[in-house]
Amino acid sequence: MSNTLYDVIIIGGGPAGLSAGIYAGRGLLKTLIIEKGKHGGQAAITNEIDNYPGADLEETGPSLIEKMYKQAERFGVEFVSDSISDVKLDEDVKTIVGDKGSYTSKAVIIATGAFPRMLGCKGEKELTGKGVSYCATCDAAFFEELEVYVVGGGDSAVQEALFIARFARKVTIIQNLPELTAAKSLQKKVFEDPKFNFVYNSVIEELRGDEGLLDTIILKNEQTGELTEFKADEEDGTFGLFVFIGLVPQTEIFNDQVEMDRGYIPTDENMRTNTKGVYAVGDCRIKPLRQVVTAAADGAIAAMDIEKLLSEE
Repeated sequence: MSNTLYDVIIIGGGPAGLSAGIYAGRGLLKTLIIEKGKHGGQAAITNEIDNYPGADLEETGPSLIEKMYKQAERFGVEFVSDSISDVKLDEDVKTIVGDKGSYTSKAVIIATGAFPRMLGCKGEKELTGKGVSYCATCDAAFFEELEVYVVGGGDSAVQEALFIARFARKVTIIQNLPELTAAKSLQKKVFEDPKFNFVYNSVIEELRGDEGLLDTIILKNEQTGELTEFKADEEDGTFGLFVFIGLVPQTEIFNDQVEMDRGYIPTDENMRTNTKGVYAVGDCRIKPLRQVVTAAADGAIAAMDIEKLLSEE
C-alpha cells in the first residue's frame, strides 16, 4: 500500500479525468490519476475532433489526448496504470484498492466513462474481432474496398460511418427506428453520398461466419417480423459490421458507495455525488450531452470545487 496521502485521486484518464488533473495540479493539489488501460477513453479511438473549441483541422482524438496528458504532467500530476478492484469512499480518507496496491486520498473524482453497448445477438461474441467491431478508427482500414454495415443512427454512428466510407466501397446503415436520429448536417452528408444505403425498423437477429470470418447477417424487421439475410459477396468472402448503439457506464464498482440511476451517477452542478468528497465527471454521470468539451468542463468544475473544499477544511 502506498504511504502517500493524495489530495485527490482521479479514477479514469479520459478527457474528464485529464481535465480534472490539469486543474487540480495547477491548483497545487497532490493529484494521482489511475487508468487501467490507455489514456483517453473513447476520445482516444475517435478519428476526428472538429467540434472542440480551438481544435485545428487536423486534430484527432489521440492528438488531443496527448496534449492533455502532457499538460497534466507539466502541472505535477502523477499517473499509475492499475485496475481498481474495490473502493472505500464513505470515510474522510478514501481508499482505492487496485491490483498493484492501495491508494488513499482526501477526495476522489470518478471519471470511469462509458463503453460501447453490444448487440447481444447470436454469434456476436464469437465474431468480435473477426468482422465485428466497435471502433471505426481501429478497424475501418481492414475493410478497404469491402462492404460494411453500421448499426445505429445517432450522431456517433453516422460520424463513424462517414469515416468508414473512406475505406469501404459500400456502407449500409441499419437503424431500429424509421429514420436516423443524427444531426441534420450529418444526415445530409450520408444521404448525398452514393456509397450509403439504409435499412430502417430493423435489428440484427444473428451473425454467422465461415472459417472464422463474418459473412452473414440475419436482420429482423420489427414491424413485420420478416427476416432478411445479407451474405458477403463470394469474391470478398467477408464484410464488416460496426456497432454504435450507445454506451454502458463503467460504474459497477461504485454501486454501494454513491447513488446510482440506471448505472449513471447523479451529481449536482459542482459534480458532487451524494457521498462527501466524491465527485463524478464525464460520461459516467447523468448529463444531457456526452462530448469531449462537456467532459473537460466537468473535470475542471470538480477540481476547482475540491480545491475550495480542502482549503476550507
